[in-house]
Amino acid sequence: KLSVSPEMDIMEYCRREWRGNTPAAKRMRKGYEAVAQKFASIRRIRGDNYCAFRATLFQALSQATQLPRWLQSEDFTMLPENLLSKYDWIKQWQLRQKPGKRMGEISDEIKEYLILLRKKWKNISEIKGPLEKQEACDKLFKNEEEEYSLYEALKFLMLNTAIELYNADKSGRRVPVFSWLLFARDTSSNPCQLMHNHLNHIGHSGGLEQVEMFLLAYALQYTIQVYRLYKYNTDEFITLYPNDPEEDWPVVTLITEDDRHYNIPVRMCQETML
Repeated sequence: KLSVSPEMDIMEYCRREWRGNTPAAKRMRKGYEAVAQKFASIRRIRGDNYCAFRATLFQALSQATQLPRWLQSEDFTMLPENLLSKYDWIKQWQLRQKPGKRMGEISDEIKEYLILLRKKWKNISEIKGPLEKQEACDKLFKNEEEEYSLYEALKFLMLNTAIELYNADKSGRRVPVFSWLLFARDTSSNPCQLMHNHLNHIGHSGGLEQVEMFLLAYALQYTIQVYRLYKYNTDEFITLYPNDPEEDWPVVTLITEDDRHYNIPVRMCQETML
């Protein structure tokens, strides 16, 4: 199964998927037409519960020209050990397909995932030619073992970011609005609950909810711009996570028809690039 399908003309894809004359089909076609003003093609993302990770990471890597600052820090790979020394409950972290593993081993395993993320990001960002870069990304996303290891790394980074935001709020520092929303849910009133009821399930029984898209954006220090096609003609048609992004954060663009599954637009139209 391909994780990221080859590119296809955006309007051709739309015509194939949305043939009828229902209001929903008309709205989708209008939405795709708007996206086609900016992008020529679409690549379908494999539809399991990792598709938000897959789409975001694929876009980030395929346009990466340098290693993000947070990936360069010395203690980046020490995160699992450092967090475990403070928060015993992280022992209940669920590794993909390895439920019930002891946290001693999990710590080493997550460290390996973080090292892999840094290595892949570094290698791909150093490739100069756009075609070679694209080939390297395609190759990575055909290697299931590595691909899913990277998603485990992303999940752990989200947990770390959630802990930082939670502690910042508790000590009276300013936090982004989404952080209040994240911890206002009955199922995630603190980072421990967030891990148990949400992060542990991502990829298994559920994908990312909207508020978790903000958390992913903060963890990666990327702005995630999403064309939400079913919201065409409303203020939410193009949604930014976070909605007040830092100016120096790179931007990746995704497309969704329903806030559950994400695909990616590729090949910016020439006039857009100018």
